[in-house]
Amino acid sequence: MTIAREDYAAIADEYVLGLLEEAEASRVEGAMGDDPELAGAVARARDRFLPLDTGIAPTEVPSLFWEAIAARLPEQVGRSVAPPQAPPQPEAQSPLAAVAGNDNRRSGWRVTAISAMAASLILAFGLAWNLTRKVEPVVVAVLLNEAGEVQAVVEDFGNDTATIRLLADFTVPAGKTIQVWTLPSREMGPMSLGLLEDTHSTRLSGSALPRPHDAQLYEITLERAGGSPTGRPTGPILAKGFAKLPR
Repeated sequence: MTIAREDYAAIADEYVLGLLEEAEASRVEGAMGDDPELAGAVARARDRFLPLDTGIAPTEVPSLFWEAIAARLPEQVGRSVAPPQAPPQPEAQSPLAAVAGNDNRRSGWRVTAISAMAASLILAFGLAWNLTRKVEPVVVAVLLNEAGEVQAVVEDFGNDTATIRLLADFTVPAGKTIQVWTLPSREMGPMSLGLLEDTHSTRLSGSALPRPHDAQLYEITLERAGGSPTGRPTGPILAKGFAKLPR
């Protein structure tokens, strides 16, 4: 895919916001692997749109709002507009398949995260608990995919080490890797906790970061082999969630 350099900023914004068609998003991801300048534009766009993840509280939209939208849309053969339903059960496919790169505005992330968080925290924290562990984590984050399913648990010990326990199967294409991130603050931006060399639970040792805090964002993304070339997330988000303080 050939993209004019003067269009990098606009393409990066559309990619991060999930406005590109799936095929277009895939072509952008492929182009980023060979074009550090495009990858950098995507990383900068991701930083600009971080408030969409951290600064907007989810709210339920009244049904009258959707009816008003439907009344203004042109009639489409074989299609109708209705209020959004509960998140559908995922098809039998990799969680990577239907997720546009860094798609932070899709309603699935917001609706399912709120509804599933309480139950998921209890379930995943129970699975991750290790009775023989002597050092307790400072925070625990349950990471959900867009369908609201628990995918992983991150335990951050606050001493530049963390563990990630995968609770789902991930398919990683050739030339790609899974990278784990956290957002200590908006000023610092996303920071890498490390790479998963294979799709197994592991202990991560990243850069020295501030002590983790309640509601700190954690996520995993699909990046090129060796990790993001920009030091910021550029690939599709596989799962994300906010940290909780162990009680």
